[in-house]
Amino acid sequence: GTLSDRNWNRCPTAPGIRTLPRKLPVNWAERYIAKEFKVVALRECPLPTGLDCCDTPDKAAEYWRLNIPQNPYFNSECECVVVLILTTRRCVKGHQVVTIGTLDTALAHPREVFRAAIVATGAAVILMHNHPSGDPTPSEADIKVTRDMARAGELIKIEVLDHVIMGQRSEACPRGLCSLRELGYFYGINGTPDLEPRASKRARRSVK
Repeated sequence: GTLSDRNWNRCPTAPGIRTLPRKLPVNWAERYIAKEFKVVALRECPLPTGLDCCDTPDKAAEYWRLNIPQNPYFNSECECVVVLILTTRRCVKGHQVVTIGTLDTALAHPREVFRAAIVATGAAVILMHNHPSGDPTPSEADIKVTRDMARAGELIKIEVLDHVIMGQRSEACPRGLCSLRELGYFYGINGTPDLEPRASKRARRSVK
């Protein structure tokens, strides 16, 4: 419960710690009381033998299909941003549903994306989100977010291994996913060479 003005002022205080005024303002709790925090695991997610090392987009997609739809807050009709937290050996430590957006939009900021990875002492992360339309083709916003997160991860030394967009399996997309690393959108990030963006390859062919 909360402390009343009278009970608070009777409590012994260390030098330099102020007591509450007799007339408390409306937001007195935010102004005068801090909190001690702890991290709590929400649920356990058993891993099959083949997922002990999550180092490919297909394994990340398999983890998604096994665990993310079971989250009570997951909504397949909205874009949901999820972060897989990995160890140095690319084993999955856990995941976090970062945000749930709308039908075609989900906001993501490095502050929220990397929060759980920092607390869980993760060495790397895989960004994931779904497209309710079933088409995993990345939008311009998806590409921009990918590059922004990769650069933010570089600053705090938590590598962004990939950004995997989940869709539905079809003849046009048998895997039902899209990896932005495979498409080459990590090219030039982190100072290491990677696949060239497909647009650049097409442009080069047209010049020839």
